Amino acid sequence: MTDRAKKAPRRTAERILDHTLALFNRYGEPNVSTNALAAELGISPGNLYYHYPAKEALVNALVGRYEQALAGALAAAGPADDAEGAWLLVPALLRLAWDYRFIFRDLNNLLTRNRQLETRCQAALALQQAAVRERVARLCILDGAPIGPEDADALATSIIVLLTYWLSYEYVRDPRRALEPDNADAAVRRGTRQAMALLWPYLSAERRLQLRPGSRDG
Repeated sequence: MTDRAKKAPRRTAERILDHTLALFNRYGEPNVSTNALAAELGISPGNLYYHYPAKEALVNALVGRYEQALAGALAAAGPADDAEGAWLLVPALLRLAWDYRFIFRDLNNLLTRNRQLETRCQAALALQQAAVRERVARLCILDGAPIGPEDADALATSIIVLLTYWLSYEYVRDPRRALEPDNADAAVRRGTRQAMALLWPYLSAERRLQLRPGSRDG
């Protein structure tokens, strides 16, 4: 088998995923059929099924992409005591949620139909929770002393809840336009500012000056 023949299926599989992600993000996963995907790609349903035997396989493959991107975003945030890196993690996670917004838009529905997705989403959530919790514990203060474990847990959980469901809030505000591609930057900016509102009371004067509203737009 030639190198070209070996690479062709890989390119086709990746092209299928690219188009699937775009359609899922635009219309929601429940509203996109495999026949519609095949038609969009200009391939036969049989060719699509050769690479991905069911829509669940497409969802799982896209979640795999999300997991890789999440690992990269967490690594790029740097040390837990780096305030700027910690802050940049917030818009990075929001941007990642936007790039895979079909997951968050249809999360409850997807989880009820895909047990594999259930465990993978729980693992992804735990990674984010741990990363945010570690940074909160290192950077936040309460009454002039480092924030305590219970308060750190509560603050980190509040931030993770915001990050997980922010796009759902955006969607409820404007169902017809909120999740259109040209709204990405505004949605990430607004979510980032809301996260700052949660963090602000726990930051020292020095941190507030460093991360004052307007200095980090996401």
